[in-house]
Amino acid sequence: MRPRTLDEVIGQRHLLGPGTPLRRLVESEAPMSLFLWGPPGTGKTTLAYVVAGVTKRRFVEISAVSAGVKDVRAAIDNARRELGMTGRQTVLFVDEVHRFNKAQQDALLPAVENRWVTFIGATTENPFFSVISPLLSRSLLLTLESLSDDDIREVLERAVRDERGLGGRATLAPQALDHLVRLAGGDARRSLTYLEAAALLSDDITVEVVEKAVDKAAVRYDRQGDQHYDVISAFIKSMRGSDADAALHYLARMIEAGEDPRFIARRIVIFASEDVGLADPTCLQTAVAVAQAVQLIGLPEAQINLAHAVIHCALAPKSNAVVKAIGAAVGDVRRGLIGQVPGHLRDAHYPGAAKLGHGEGYKYPHDFDHGLVRQDYAPEQVRERRYYEPTTHGAEAPVADRWARIRDFLRGA
Repeated sequence: MRPRTLDEVIGQRHLLGPGTPLRRLVESEAPMSLFLWGPPGTGKTTLAYVVAGVTKRRFVEISAVSAGVKDVRAAIDNARRELGMTGRQTVLFVDEVHRFNKAQQDALLPAVENRWVTFIGATTENPFFSVISPLLSRSLLLTLESLSDDDIREVLERAVRDERGLGGRATLAPQALDHLVRLAGGDARRSLTYLEAAALLSDDITVEVVEKAVDKAAVRYDRQGDQHYDVISAFIKSMRGSDADAALHYLARMIEAGEDPRFIARRIVIFASEDVGLADPTCLQTAVAVAQAVQLIGLPEAQINLAHAVIHCALAPKSNAVVKAIGAAVGDVRRGLIGQVPGHLRDAHYPGAAKLGHGEGYKYPHDFDHGLVRQDYAPEQVRERRYYEPTTHGAEAPVADRWARIRDFLRGA
């Protein structure tokens, strides 16, 4: 089912439009060096094959897992010989190029510099960390994205009807198609592997057939329906109730069902302030770090990071004082309790501000003992309003004591 033309390639629309480097490479005869960086199953090898096939170039593939410097130099020598004798160019495709050491990557430099080959390197690792600078600077870096659910669905539907696939000899039930899409996790190669395994068992591919072929139960979970909202609700409430085991169960259900890990991470970040707050200030730090880790790593490894944050949030002391404080403040503003900013707090930096009395009488807290000084900060309409009412849970207990003493001092008690 490997695409034969760029128009058959599914996904990566940002790389395949008119005027993009890949289109120029296909449409011109000039050699070019590329790095294709992206998750597994997103089409890196496919694009290399398409470039070679469409342009009638020789295609030579080297796997960095097993090849050495000798293999690289032999491939380059053959490419030079072919170019000199027939004028035919060669696409030298190096899969898993990040596995090459510095000496092996150095061996590629002459071919890239002198345009003896069209070099295409594929990597799942960040090339800025795994590829030598001279080689990277002489090549275009193209980033491939994980295929969307719609892309995977199109891959599977094409494989069912295309003669190169099942050729219409099997039927794929809609529920089975949905299950295969979830199992694929954005990896087209994995989706086709699972489809092929299911087709070997039966021409009538149902959810039960897919479960048997893949040995993985279908998680009943609709990301657009009730299950989505029910599971995420139970997930949040389990963390709020400090049941780490239950929270991990719902986390696993979402991950196995193919839920977007970024959505899960966002909910954890919200929870860290909404339900933990200052009772454990490090909870938000963990949640934000995990959200960044999810972006950098992706599944399946990021499930460990998500579990880290879930356990931290579930076992942390709880306080909703932060969310209640901002809710009360916003409520007052929406009811029109706004008032004028006190004159001594207004901006006094621009010319003419002093004539308006802006900043007059302002007391600089750092000039006073303990960094505190009595003066009015809030507008008169809300001067006596209390928004932040801390609990005595966890790390918020000393905050509550300090805030009580500061508030009494500022209010003149």
